[in-house]
Order: sequence, then C-alpha cells, then structure tokens
Amino acid sequence: MPAAGTTTKSDERRQHVVDAAVSCFARRGFYGTTTNEIAERAGISQPYLYRLFANKQAIFAAAVTHVGGLLTETLTAAKAADTTMSPPQALRAAYSTLITDGDVLRFLMHANCATDEPVIRDAVRTCYAQQVTIVRKLLDGDDEAVRQWFAAGMLDNVITMLGLADVAEPWAATLIDA
Repeated sequence: MPAAGTTTKSDERRQHVVDAAVSCFARRGFYGTTTNEIAERAGISQPYLYRLFANKQAIFAAAVTHVGGLLTETLTAAKAADTTMSPPQALRAAYSTLITDGDVLRFLMHANCATDEPVIRDAVRTCYAQQVTIVRKLLDGDDEAVRQWFAAGMLDNVITMLGLADVAEPWAATLIDA
C-alpha cells in the first residue's frame, strides 16, 4: 500500500492545486494570496490543502517548478520545430507565445518579487539555472546569445504586460521593434 498522500489521486490533486496557485499568485502575488483562496480555486478544503503541501511557501515553490517545466517544454519544442527562424528568434517567438498567458507572465514576475522567502528564492534560482542550461544548450553553448535571449525575454515581458502592441506611440514602437 502506498504511503499516505502518494496516490495517483493525491498527485492529481497536488497538480490541480499548483494550477490554481499559479492563477491566484499571478493576480495577488505571494504576500497577497491566501491559502484559502488557493483551496477555493482548487475546489478543496484548506485542511486538505495542508495535507498536500506543508505551507504556502511550498505551494509557491511547486508552482515555480511547474512554470519552469512549461518554459522548458515550450523552448525545447520551438527548437525542434521546423522553422525558417534562427534559433534565438524561434526561442523568443515561443517564449512570447507562452507569456501571452497572463497568468504565466504575472506569476513569473511575482516569483522574482517573492525571493525574500528562502524557499522561494531557492526555487526561483533553480528555475533560472534550468532555463539558462536549456537555453545555452539550444543556442549551442553561446553565452552571449544566452544573455541576449534573456534580455530580449525581459523586454518581451514589458511589451506584453503594458499591452504595447495596442499603443500607437513612437516610444512603444521603439520597444516593440527591438
């Protein structure tokens, strides 16, 4: 018999909680989100939430790991796709598509802001380490291309969050055409 909390059903519930947590944390951040909000969105009781996760930091760290996995899958698929774009362009296009999901982008931004919490800081560092590793591999070990890719990704975050595609101003066009 499996140990308590290790069944397939609890794994599915854990993933459902993580999905709900990404959405909740995306809106109100780590400090503004309550575990009750996450439990409600996941359709479970708060006591059951605490059977699945030790605390709010553990939920957030699991959400960071989940979103990091989405990033890895998206970038890997972009590199494998038959495309006429250069590898950096293909990766940037794939990332831009992923962050059009406002929850993913807002969550990533909140993750960077919650690094005062050691568990979260460690999860975010691990996520960045994994992303640097995968991007370096996909860009054939070119560290300068990796730095440029991350810089372009941060610019894409700003463009997306500010809705600059809908702003008909020269300053917005300058950022979009970068």
